[in-house]
Amino acid sequence: MYFYNSYGIIILVMNMERLIMNDLVKWKDSPRRKPLVLQGARQVGKSWVVEEFGEKYYDDCFVINFEKDNNKENYFSNGFNPVEIIKIIEILNDVKITPGKTLLFFDEIQESNDALKSLKYFNEQANDYHIIAAGSFLGVKLHQNSSFPVGKVNFLKMYPMTFTEFLLALGQKDLVDLLNTNHLDQLKPFSNKLINTLKQYYFIGGMPEVVKSYIENNDYNQVKVIQNELTQSYINDFSKHAPLHLVPKITAIFNTIPYQLSLEKKKFKYSNINKNSRAKDYEEALEWLENIGLIIKVNRTSKVGVPLKFYLDDSAFKLFYLDVGLLSYALNIQVDSIYKANDLFVEFNGALAEQYVIQQLLNDNYTFAYYMNENSTNEIDFLLDYNNKVIPIEVKSGFNTKAKSLHAFIKKYQPEISIRTSLNDYTVNENLYDIPLYCMDGLYSYLSNLE
Repeated sequence: MYFYNSYGIIILVMNMERLIMNDLVKWKDSPRRKPLVLQGARQVGKSWVVEEFGEKYYDDCFVINFEKDNNKENYFSNGFNPVEIIKIIEILNDVKITPGKTLLFFDEIQESNDALKSLKYFNEQANDYHIIAAGSFLGVKLHQNSSFPVGKVNFLKMYPMTFTEFLLALGQKDLVDLLNTNHLDQLKPFSNKLINTLKQYYFIGGMPEVVKSYIENNDYNQVKVIQNELTQSYINDFSKHAPLHLVPKITAIFNTIPYQLSLEKKKFKYSNINKNSRAKDYEEALEWLENIGLIIKVNRTSKVGVPLKFYLDDSAFKLFYLDVGLLSYALNIQVDSIYKANDLFVEFNGALAEQYVIQQLLNDNYTFAYYMNENSTNEIDFLLDYNNKVIPIEVKSGFNTKAKSLHAFIKKYQPEISIRTSLNDYTVNENLYDIPLYCMDGLYSYLSNLE
């Protein structure tokens, strides 16, 4: 089924493709495979992707949801011998679990300490069983549970849909293939189409339920309805799952992020919550939000070196949402902005552009920071520690690419590679690479080609 959206882009109603599936396949085939712990915020699609993976790559997939399963206490009643656990699961559920052919999915595993503990024994005594564990509040549990089997599991994180995944969901595989060639100089004929689709992504974001609704209904107003529901569900989660004394502080931090990102200087200030607020009063609440994956924290550095993580200043940072669409909703971006020239890109001091960029570049293998010199006169939006190189990334929301701070940084530190990203076409001037915003999801692939 096809239809045309308001930009004349053909949209194909199709199943969503999540690129994390490639990582799951690598895990399945790895000689170092252990039980896999899949982390990520609620509603990013963890359960869906695991069940889809099980359906495609295994004979069977059996799911135990430890939030809903009435038998969850019985599975470990005879201890932690994996053979006994499997036998009980099979009998109570009338299923057959075959090593290597059945994917066993422990969903919402944070609800069972015994299930978490069992992963160690499956790894040590029965690693021929393929097990994936996931949970919306697993990050909090891992930080609280000192007995978690560190070293006995593999970890993988899942985030909202990237711009590439968004394009695939819209049926734009040809554009994705072009982007994946890394021949950025050949994209100019398609720049208007890519920019228009990028505007849609800024507004819709990468939450699967929102994207699915847009694909099926082509209705931006319905997008906002679902974004509101998701936002309210997260806020409701605070009172359900966080310690009671932290709930007001967690809510205050979460609610103030859009305002603080809309300021010219995007450093997060507790005084913007309350003039008497102090960092030590909010540290635990901030950590809780980080652990459940709802926010992205980018620390400041005033010095540059590798590894970058040794130069981070934990007392100064920017906070971002997990999804650009949810930020657009929180900033009350109007649907009309999608149709007006490039209004959506320049509103709110480039907050959406920075949110978009960091969201595309999230990767556990690399460290991020933002740079502010000691005199607070020069600021670089992001620094990326990539393969023992610190790469400055200056984010420009529109076509204006004046970058005084970036040039000062280049003069002082002489990085091998510097990146400026905007709506302009791809160009290279010595070691300064102007990369279109719509290419930032493929930055790691592009950088690997430069080496």
